[in-house]
Amino acid sequence: MFDTGAPSIRMQRSHGAAHVVMEPRGLIDLAQRGSAKAMLPRMTAGLPEIVFLNTAGGLASGDGLSFGVDLRAGTRALATTQTAERAYRATGAPARASVAITVGAGGWLDWLPQETILYDDARLERDTTVDLAPGAGCLLLEMLVLGRLAMGERPTRLHLRDRRVVRRAGRVIHHDALSLDDDALARLANPAMTAGAPALATLAMIADDAPDRLAAARAVLDEPGVTAAASAPPGRLVIRLLATDGWPLRRQINRVLRALRPDPLPRIWQV
Repeated sequence: MFDTGAPSIRMQRSHGAAHVVMEPRGLIDLAQRGSAKAMLPRMTAGLPEIVFLNTAGGLASGDGLSFGVDLRAGTRALATTQTAERAYRATGAPARASVAITVGAGGWLDWLPQETILYDDARLERDTTVDLAPGAGCLLLEMLVLGRLAMGERPTRLHLRDRRVVRRAGRVIHHDALSLDDDALARLANPAMTAGAPALATLAMIADDAPDRLAAARAVLDEPGVTAAASAPPGRLVIRLLATDGWPLRRQINRVLRALRPDPLPRIWQV
């Protein structure tokens, strides 16, 4: 090839990090940079809310995004995202996202982000880590939508590495990982797998009494268009859901959350 002398084009990448520290009386510290922001709307009822957002509007090749929550002893809160996250088509390195949560003794966090929409040929690697002190607990939600369903898009190429790890006093008590690539997408169309269901979610409650909620959870797992199952290993309640579309999935999750927790749903959600 001939050298035209034209400068090479270096694509601009988005990077951001936001970290919130709270105690029972309220906010202690808020740090944010780049495309990551955090808001704490004034609440009149329910748990104090932390709302994270990515001002870049989504994640493209080479982007980096980090959210963090540190709840001191005895603090209870809910953290969510302002809108659905989007992972766009990537032509190079994967986008990388991380969520780091620490909950002090006797504390509790509901981590209820809105769904992640994976465009065709998206590349995303994400890690969520939770460190619980003795007597602390959490509720973790992850929703994925494969493609822009309203536009009829169904991904045929994809790279996803999504991992969630919960530790108590340094010991791993919950590990959940999902890996999707081109071959896996083809296998998902198999009726023995997901029959091509384009929306999926996992909800995990980590608490000593979580297994006691199993019957209440199973009693509401009957939303049309959603297939769901719940299990209760020691100290956990895990619910897995497959849906024909993002809306029935959200309706089912809303019903499960109302059955499991006394607090209102996140105000930012469109319910």
